[in-house]
Amino acid sequence: METVPVRLQQSSYPIHIGSQILSRLGELLSPFPLSRKAFLFTDPTVNDLFGREAQQALRQAGFSPFLFLVPPGERNKSLAWVRRAYDFLIQEGADRKSPVVALGGGVIGDLAGFVAATFMRGVPLVQVPTSLLAQIDSSVGGKVAVNHPGGKNLIGAFYQPLLVMIDVTLVETLPERDFRAALAEVIKYGLIYDSSFFSYLEQNLDRLLELDREVLSFVVKRCCEIKAAVVGRDEREEGIRAILNYGHTVGHALEAATNFRIYRHGEAVAIGMEAEGRIAEYLGLWGGEQRRRQQGILMSAGLPLSTQARPERLLRLMYRDKKVRDGRTFFALTRGIGDAIVQEIEEGLILRALREMRRKSA
Repeated sequence: METVPVRLQQSSYPIHIGSQILSRLGELLSPFPLSRKAFLFTDPTVNDLFGREAQQALRQAGFSPFLFLVPPGERNKSLAWVRRAYDFLIQEGADRKSPVVALGGGVIGDLAGFVAATFMRGVPLVQVPTSLLAQIDSSVGGKVAVNHPGGKNLIGAFYQPLLVMIDVTLVETLPERDFRAALAEVIKYGLIYDSSFFSYLEQNLDRLLELDREVLSFVVKRCCEIKAAVVGRDEREEGIRAILNYGHTVGHALEAATNFRIYRHGEAVAIGMEAEGRIAEYLGLWGGEQRRRQQGILMSAGLPLSTQARPERLLRLMYRDKKVRDGRTFFALTRGIGDAIVQEIEEGLILRALREMRRKSA
């Protein structure tokens, strides 16, 4: 097992990464001053796969696990399910030292995290991500949120976990489409921060798609290291952390425009990176050869690069994005592979990119 530290001014914590370490969950929690009641949030699918092992690991360390099941799907990351979770915690006698353990993908991590952040003004949160997307992105950094009909993740908080425990073998049960979708976020880290990592991904993508554990472990660790480094410099997204949103301004609008029914999050982000990569090229921030390298690896990962969604509707939805300030739209843009900046973009360039992509998909 390896540990990546997330160093923050007040709420530093470890990310434990290894193979077949779910059975050590209770052991890793034992040193902390926690109540014996532990509340395990998961969905029925993940519970069937890993719930018994997680509960047994907690019991062996002296905890009494209480199971809270949430149906899978982005539509259930909602205030309605937050209310049900509050009712459950109150009914079962949770206190301010009762840990909330999020065992699942991004939906579970975000929902359980928001509940932990707000119940009794904050209870301990433990992230145990089971999807690749959650392992390399949403479980790290302290962003927790639920959706609103007006947009994705509009109701949320910054709330750091007690620890993150990543068992890379858990992703071996993922449907292929979900694994491939998560690769958009993996590729993003190379594009915005580490050109050497991007080259490694180009050279080892086939092994990663085959779930080679050596490659998978390295990729998960490197992604966590990059995110920990960025979050350590800017915990509350007031500066450099916004580069992590590369592909997300368009991606989140696309998810909202399709009611979270058509695209996986990573698929929408891939389309967003294609759009935002085009904008960066219009501005002369990077060249056509660099954008083609981005296109090539996204296509090799089996990710979409175009959409039939109406550009004008996507633009309207972007104005609900959390990165909008005083009606001005800011994008994370690549400035060469391994480097990114955040800057305001005029509507004309956004629409140009989206219209070109729509024509391409026709």
